[in-house]
Amino acid sequence: MKVKSVFAAMVAAATIVGVSACGGGSGANADGKTKVVVWMNSTTGDGKKFWDDAAAAFEAKNPNVDIKIEAIQNEDMDGKLQTALQDPSSAPDMFLARGGQKLRDVVEAGQVMDLTDKISDQVKTQMKTALDTTTIDGKVYGVPQSVLPGGIWYSKDLFKKAGITETPKTWDEFSTAVKKLKDAGITPIALGGKDAWPAAHWYYWFALRECSQSAFDEASSDLKFTNECWVKAGDDVKDLLDLDGFNEGFLTTSAQQGASSSAGLLANHMAAMELMGGWEPGVVRDLTPDQKDMADLGYFTFPEMEGGEGDPTAMLAGADGMSIGAWAPQEAVDFLNFISEKEWQEKYAEAFVTIPAAKNAQSAVKNEALQQVLKVYDQASSVSLWLDTVFGQNVGNALNEGVVNMMAGKGNAEDIVKGIEAAASKG
Repeated sequence: MKVKSVFAAMVAAATIVGVSACGGGSGANADGKTKVVVWMNSTTGDGKKFWDDAAAAFEAKNPNVDIKIEAIQNEDMDGKLQTALQDPSSAPDMFLARGGQKLRDVVEAGQVMDLTDKISDQVKTQMKTALDTTTIDGKVYGVPQSVLPGGIWYSKDLFKKAGITETPKTWDEFSTAVKKLKDAGITPIALGGKDAWPAAHWYYWFALRECSQSAFDEASSDLKFTNECWVKAGDDVKDLLDLDGFNEGFLTTSAQQGASSSAGLLANHMAAMELMGGWEPGVVRDLTPDQKDMADLGYFTFPEMEGGEGDPTAMLAGADGMSIGAWAPQEAVDFLNFISEKEWQEKYAEAFVTIPAAKNAQSAVKNEALQQVLKVYDQASSVSLWLDTVFGQNVGNALNEGVVNMMAGKGNAEDIVKGIEAAASKG
């Protein structure tokens, strides 16, 4: 799914740490107030404070409303949400939405509200292009709060220590950088393989570089993987493994939970690089010893693959937004419009170390690494959503699992493609 027009001049980051919650559904409290249950994926630090503050501010202006913020750990969100949405009595009224087939699935199940005529004029104006990520068949089913281009985040200090003076632009240069880091006694790449999707992101990017735009778009829209570039992407993952650049025990390392996670390894200078989305600065900040921005954090886009048919400036990205359950009260829509206003979009940018979806709030971005993302993004030929988002829950999970299995020595590049084709054939 190509969404370059969607993201024009926007990138973002999000803090993702959390625990589970139980939902509860909308309705009236014992005190007569209308309850609105919100599921989000930030439970600590400034991210959690943003949601608590936003709820309190909205309640102050709407004393008959009780906004109940509940946090779901990011890796648990899709599964818990899929289950909860089956029963409106226990489902949230507002919940995280990432677009692609995942959003289409809940739309087709009748579980999400059509917001086309319910979002405010300010949202329609300031998020005009961003709204395309949550638009299905011409109707709006969510409001993006941030957009999240990916790439490789790195420690400038560790690169300098290893004698790396320029960020890699080609795969040969990247391989050389990995060798220099290893020779300097530095773990080159942090990977949280336990959570599957961080490992699969390497495959996504290799596919973006190996596949022509038409082949990439065909797979994204029709789930057809006959082009040999999809196997080649798996072979590239094998070549990456052969570099032996990952942290020890990468298959049992989590992505974002604590100092020993892959993000924590980067935050504490225990590894030099991590392939992640635009939420990385915020996640890393919360895992540094002083919980402040990582001072030497840098960014570069994924390297070019020699012989690859993909445009080397193409990018992958996500879009985190909020959708409203089909059963939710009007007050849930009102709260969504409220947090999408300029004031709260600016606060969102500051809390999550991100570039907000609203154009009139983008001046709030101060992080140097994110500003570098903007420069790279401005030159991108296209921006596509993460493949597990595009493909949907079943096919996306099959892809992620296939990549992890191969990394664990259980299968090869052809098996990855066979797995996703099998999942796609089941609908």
